Amino acid sequence: MLLGCIGDDFTGSSDLANMLARSGMKTIQYCGVPNGPADPSVEAGVVALKSRTIPVADAVRQSLEALDWLLEQGAGQIYFKYCSTFDSTPEGNIGPVIDALVERLGAEQTVICPAFPATGRTVYQGHLFVNDRLLNESGMEHHPLTPMRDADIRRWLAPQTDGAVGHVSAQVVREGAAAISDALDRAAAEGKTRIVVDTVSDEDLYRIGTAVRGMKLVTGGSGLGLGLAANFHEAGLLGKNREGWQGSSGRAAILSGSCSGQTRRQISEYSKLHPTLRVEPEAVLSGTMTPQAAVEWIGAQDAGAAPLVYSSADPEVVRAAQAAFGREEVASALEGFFAATAVQLVAGGYERLVVAGGETSGAVVEALDCSALEVGPQIAPGVPGLKVAGRPVWVALKSGNFGDDAFFIKALDVLKGEAA
Repeated sequence: MLLGCIGDDFTGSSDLANMLARSGMKTIQYCGVPNGPADPSVEAGVVALKSRTIPVADAVRQSLEALDWLLEQGAGQIYFKYCSTFDSTPEGNIGPVIDALVERLGAEQTVICPAFPATGRTVYQGHLFVNDRLLNESGMEHHPLTPMRDADIRRWLAPQTDGAVGHVSAQVVREGAAAISDALDRAAAEGKTRIVVDTVSDEDLYRIGTAVRGMKLVTGGSGLGLGLAANFHEAGLLGKNREGWQGSSGRAAILSGSCSGQTRRQISEYSKLHPTLRVEPEAVLSGTMTPQAAVEWIGAQDAGAAPLVYSSADPEVVRAAQAAFGREEVASALEGFFAATAVQLVAGGYERLVVAGGETSGAVVEALDCSALEVGPQIAPGVPGLKVAGRPVWVALKSGNFGDDAFFIKALDVLKGEAA
């Protein structure tokens, strides 16, 4: 294994796996820390955790367990992958996990690079943008678990980490890898060990990737995978043989727990011609809506319909439910509902599942007890088709804001083996 990756949620991990696979690396996404060794053919291993919003101590422990396994597989460089919108709270979990990984690896410095320009996430003057809006004006300020209320990544990270936070400007990045390396050296001389790097284009990702070629630990969104994979290409370390992708025409369903604005638009578009069922948090918490009821409703639709079950709602509706029942209680109940629904669907012969929402995707994959996921074609930037290793189950795991309005249709086609 050349590159060992730790993802703090399942959609983000598949996002990174997609980037590395498309860049030519033999990539496998593992669902949690594996019990045995990786196949020797794996060049990039992505250990997907569900650690983004769990207690800090648990996130650190799980991340270190993943690190130890990756090092045992021979990974020469470690990549900690978090969301391109830097989803966290002032307490963590990004900063504490970085600190723990730095200490375990004996790393002197690491970069902070959440940008993914292909999906509109860029960093300029240390501030994170989503398309043309500052992060805290993009809708992420309404996130039910990690509301992002400050676009300055330096300021948001500082209380989370024990390391001093520095910055490399867009002007320096444009000058190339050598200029970036020099800036990192200057920051290290000043005692700054957590360096936010401006990134506004894919070209910047390649420059940064070259500059951090020898760095023990790099951190960021999936975009930086472009630059890291390019390093292994240039070194002639990648194999040539790649297995082709084969999809399934089996029965399909869509499950959505994401409340992002883009997912709500996708639901609106899909519902024009397809059966949809809205699930209210109150009904799940009271037991009047159960996974069995959802599965029965799905089964009652036409065999080729690919019904959609969703709990997605406007921020005001989400806040009202959280105020009435508690934030953690609502999140746990909905995740458990979708996880159990997915298990029953697969047990009933459904072979294609499209899942929207990072926490929802993590709950579903954990419940399905997937040990590893094979990476297939890209559905949308950041979202590949995936196949559960050794089982006739194909999945798409979508982070809330990813994909265009027709994403659900495209996902079903890719999982079927057709071009997006």
